[in-house]
Amino acid sequence: MHDRSSEIAPQRSNLITFVLGLGAFLILFDVTSVVVAMPGIAGDLGFAVAGSAWVIDAYSLALTGTLLASGALTDRFGRRRAMLGGNIVFLLASIGCGAAASGPLLLAARVLQGIGAAFLSTGAAALVAGAFPHPPQRARAFGTIGMISGVAMALGPTLGGLLAAWFGWRWIFYTNIPFCLTLAFAVPRVVAETHEPGGRPLDPPGIVLLTLSLGLAIDALLRHDAALSLRAAGLIASAAAASAFVWQQWRSLNPVLDPRVFAAAPMIGVGASLTAIQFGYWAVLVYLPLFLSTGVHVSMEAAGVALLAATLPMLLVPLLGGRFVTQWGWRRFFTVAFGIIASGDALLVIAALSADAALRSIATIAGMLTIGIGAALANPQLGSVALALAPPAQAGMTSAMTMIVRQAGFAISIAALGATLATTDSMSAFAPPFVLAAFGAIAGVVAAATLFPAAETSASESGTRQE
Repeated sequence: MHDRSSEIAPQRSNLITFVLGLGAFLILFDVTSVVVAMPGIAGDLGFAVAGSAWVIDAYSLALTGTLLASGALTDRFGRRRAMLGGNIVFLLASIGCGAAASGPLLLAARVLQGIGAAFLSTGAAALVAGAFPHPPQRARAFGTIGMISGVAMALGPTLGGLLAAWFGWRWIFYTNIPFCLTLAFAVPRVVAETHEPGGRPLDPPGIVLLTLSLGLAIDALLRHDAALSLRAAGLIASAAAASAFVWQQWRSLNPVLDPRVFAAAPMIGVGASLTAIQFGYWAVLVYLPLFLSTGVHVSMEAAGVALLAATLPMLLVPLLGGRFVTQWGWRRFFTVAFGIIASGDALLVIAALSADAALRSIATIAGMLTIGIGAALANPQLGSVALALAPPAQAGMTSAMTMIVRQAGFAISIAALGATLATTDSMSAFAPPFVLAAFGAIAGVVAAATLFPAAETSASESGTRQE
C-alpha cells in the first residue's frame, strides 16, 4: 500500500507532466518532421541518397553516443541543469540547421542537435522520476508523456510537410525555437533540482568505442561509390569496435551498459525485436517521402498528409495492443505484430514494382497503413516487456539499454536501407530497401516465435521456470 502523503496536487502534477513532456515532444517531432522535408533539403543542398541518410543519422549517432555520458553527468551535476543545458544546445543547433548554407554545415548542426537531445531527454526522464515519489502518480506521468510522444510521432510528418510546403524546409528547424524558449522559462519555475553526486562514473572509452562502431558501419554502408574492399574494411573495423565495447563493458566493475542484461534468451529476443522494428517501420518512414515524390508524384504537403496512414495508428492502436498482449501472451502477440509489419513492407514492394498507377497508389496507402498498425501494436509494448523480463535491480540499466538499442538500430537501419537504394529517380529502385525492411520484420517474427516466453511473466517467474 502506497503512502498517499507523497502525492502531488493534481493541478501541479499536470503542469509538471506537461512541461517535461514538452521535451519529449520536441525531440520526436524534430525526427519525424524532418523526414518529410528530405526531398526539399536534398534538392537545395545537393544531397544524394547517402547525404539524405546522413541528415537523419548524424542526429541519431550523436544522440546514441551522448546518451552513454548524459546519464552519469546528469546525476552528478543536476538533472534540471542537464535538461536546461541540453535545451540551450538544441535551440542553438536548431537555429544552425535552419540557417545552414551547405551540406556539411547542416550535418554539423544536426550533430549538435543530437547532443542536446540526449541531455534533454535524460534530464527530463530523471526529473519525472524525482518529481513524483508516489509510484502510481509517477506511472500516470510517464503514461501521459508516452501519449505526448505518440502525438509527436503521429503528427510530425504532417506538420513538417505543411511547414516545408508553406514556408520552406528551414522552418521545420526554426519552429523548435518557441518550444525551447518555453522550456527555458518553465522548467526552473516548475521542477526542483535533483542530483546524485555518487552516481555512475563517466566512461569515455565506452563512449568512443560505441560511437566509432556505429559511425564506421553507417559510413561503410552509405559509401555507394567506394571500392567493395574499402566498404568491407569499414564494416570489419565497426565489428571490431563493437566487440571491444562489449568486452570492455563486460569486464567493467561499473558498466554504463551491462551486456549481461541481454544474456538470457528472452532478452536477446527483446534486443532483436527492438532492432527489427527499426528496419521494418522507422527506417521505412525516412524513405517513404522520397518514394511518394518519385512514385506517386506528390508534393511535400501531400506527402505529409499521406504519411498519416503510417503514423496515425501510433495514436489509436496502442490501447488495443495492451489488451491483446494480455489475452495472447508475448510470443503470439509479437509474432502477429511483426507479421503485420512484414506484410505492409511486402505491399510497398508491390507498389514499387507496379507499372499500373492505380495499383501503385492503392498498394502504397495499404502498405503504409499496415506497417503503421503493426508498429503501433509492437512499439509501446517492447519497452514494457523488457522491464518485465529484467531483474528488478537492473530496471534502470535495462531502460538505458533499450533506449540505446533503439537509437543504434535506427541509425544502422537507415544506412542499410540507403545502401540498397541506388537512385531516387525510379520507382523500382525503392523495391530493394522495402525488401530489406520486410526481411527485418520477418527477423522480428522469428525472434518473437523462438525467444519470447509464451505467456506474460516477470523476471523472477522466468528464472523459476528455467531452473
